[in-house]
Amino acid sequence: MNKYELCVVVSAKLEDDARADLIERVKDMIAKFGGSVTDVDDWGKKKLAYEIDKQHEGFYNFIHFEAEPSVPAQIESRMRIMDGVLRYLCVRQDA
Repeated sequence: MNKYELCVVVSAKLEDDARADLIERVKDMIAKFGGSVTDVDDWGKKKLAYEIDKQHEGFYNFIHFEAEPSVPAQIESRMRIMDGVLRYLCVRQDA
């Protein structure tokens, strides 16, 4: 199993409950594909480097997890169509 870090930038227009629900859905999706979440780091609201969907701020969340090499591609294909997600990036961490 490899270690990965998934960065998710969530829309600042979402309410607190909806934002927490979205992160829970991402964690459940990781578990569904056989991964295990080790840590969730919430950075809070930050100013974006450039405007995305007419928004200047977003909530940054970093999810650390362990999974098989095929899991990040499956997660990214589903993150692409999730409402409320402005940007995402999944990278493998060095051991």
